[in-house]
Amino acid sequence: SGGGAMAAADESDSLPLVYDPEKIADYWSIRPTSLLTRISQLTTLSGAFLSGLVGDLLNDEVWKNPISAQEREQREVKRAAQLRQLLTRLGPAYIKLGQALSIRPDLLSPVAMVELQKLCDKVPSFDSQVAYQVICDELGIRSVNDIFEDITPEPVAAASLGQVYIAHLKERDAGGNKVKVAVKVQRPFVLETVTVDLFIVRSVGKFVGNLFPNLKKRVDIVALLDEWAARFFEELDYIKELEHTQRFAASMEKELPQILVPKTYDQYTSRRVLVSEWIEGEKLAQSTASDVGDLVNLGVICYLKQLLDTGFFHADPHPGNMIRTPDGRLAILDFGLMAEIDNNIKYGMVEAISHLIHRDYEAIVYDFVTLEFIPPGTNLSPILPVLSNVFDQALEGGGAKSINFQDLAGDLAQITFDYPFRIPPYFALIIRAIGVLEGIALVGDPDFAIVDEAYPYLSKMLLTDKSERSREALRYTLYGNGDTLQVERLIDILQAFDAYRENLNPEAGTGGAGMGGAGGGRGNQGPGAAMSLPTAAIIGGLEDMIVDEVAATIDALTRQQLWLLVERTGLQRAFVPVLFPGVVRPFLPIAPRVTDKDRILVDNLTKLVAYLVETNPLGPETVRQLLDPTVLQLGAQSVPKVTTRLLNRITARTIREVFTL
Repeated sequence: SGGGAMAAADESDSLPLVYDPEKIADYWSIRPTSLLTRISQLTTLSGAFLSGLVGDLLNDEVWKNPISAQEREQREVKRAAQLRQLLTRLGPAYIKLGQALSIRPDLLSPVAMVELQKLCDKVPSFDSQVAYQVICDELGIRSVNDIFEDITPEPVAAASLGQVYIAHLKERDAGGNKVKVAVKVQRPFVLETVTVDLFIVRSVGKFVGNLFPNLKKRVDIVALLDEWAARFFEELDYIKELEHTQRFAASMEKELPQILVPKTYDQYTSRRVLVSEWIEGEKLAQSTASDVGDLVNLGVICYLKQLLDTGFFHADPHPGNMIRTPDGRLAILDFGLMAEIDNNIKYGMVEAISHLIHRDYEAIVYDFVTLEFIPPGTNLSPILPVLSNVFDQALEGGGAKSINFQDLAGDLAQITFDYPFRIPPYFALIIRAIGVLEGIALVGDPDFAIVDEAYPYLSKMLLTDKSERSREALRYTLYGNGDTLQVERLIDILQAFDAYRENLNPEAGTGGAGMGGAGGGRGNQGPGAAMSLPTAAIIGGLEDMIVDEVAATIDALTRQQLWLLVERTGLQRAFVPVLFPGVVRPFLPIAPRVTDKDRILVDNLTKLVAYLVETNPLGPETVRQLLDPTVLQLGAQSVPKVTTRLLNRITARTIREVFTL
């Protein structure tokens, strides 16, 4: 038992490097002096703000003093500004927590959100000699000069968790040139500073939850804090940041080589020191270059790829993390805070969008269960009319492409106050990213619409992703709940996909609007830098759908032409005998029936052919695509399938007509 006691003492004598609330509690519960000192500091700093809130509550609820709407709004603005200033004084944990709350419309008022979004992570730097010693201790060297040829005497940037120096490595690159790097060094004792505050806030959250159980049902403060703190702890481990950076770079390399991610140096990185490539450039939000709009659109595609493809996305996309390089590329920095969503959420978002296009609100309510807005097992009947009203307003004036995500998030947040409905943390991060990108773009283009820029990538995923759920989402997008192809939607998706290919590979097209326009960063990458998606990618993904439609269209065209032939020869009333025993109809008319659906099929074919001829005039490039070996192989495979499907249709229809009245 003595050995067990010693092990327990060792456990409580060190702080965990991965978020563990129980171990943090064990550590601080046996250090009452330090804990009480910090509580005293927090109480002193926050006393004036808390007194003001209590005074507001007494004024409104106890004394019932009348106050005008304008005075109430001014008071709210004042309190929000005081809260921002208070969080800044309280330290890094509270600054980061305030930044996380600033994107939660279900937890804070719009005024408080706007104010907390101004929270600045910049703080005075700590002594450079201390920073140099941290580098030496972490990397096991005697002097910073052992690995750096030179290093700036003062940091070029300082934040609540660390500060950054510029240095040149002693080693040279493959061309023999100097290697300029950014050296990020963590503040001393930041783990102690952060964990004591997390312990205090978590304890307060538990107390409030027990005191107000109804509030806990709507907002579980402890659960929200734990979820946020687990990600926050990853920011304290620079090895994690290095791994995140490398994983992100690998995920963008093939499809989006226009995205620049700093190279990292494993041999010079530890938990508290990170050495990475220094990227020259200017903040995208402050750039006046003509290609800023193009780079914002590239940022939209980059973010959609993270959400809908890799599922691994940047969780701190503020304007300072997006840089326009001198050669017109988009650099993304700071991968300390990342988030991950599973395939169920990824495909759930695609399904929700396809249902939204058709205004199928009943299906969207179930999508919201998948997307973790609504707990499983909830009675969805009361929520359906409320969500229907929200989406009707969002879609008013232009359909899905007219949606303002900021307004939609605010409307959804209001539902959380009256129904079992919450804003999932990942969705709050998505809204923040969209807000950052929109904010940058709207400066140069007041008509910028995020959905317009997102639609080409969504079309690419629908047309080329081979998963069963993507196939079903595409089918629903094109057919809705019926069995008739809505050819206008197909043309719309094909146009968007064509725009996506031009956006990523302007060498292959004429450029045009959006990212494919002249002057964009992609032009500096050279021919073939962007991914080329051949026609075969679409044909392969749509093969079953194409076979069905081709067979049905051939059937409809054949019967239509046969009907015209019979009409011209005057044989409309002629019949032929059916020489099978047991048939209900011994005679069938020569003239076949042409249904409304047949006419729609023929009309669809006419529209689709007109679109294809207009967008792909017969020329060497069109011929080359048609003669692509993969296309020819798919065509050869599809002909027997079309023939079989056509014969099945004719046989089934003949049996119905002969054996039923």
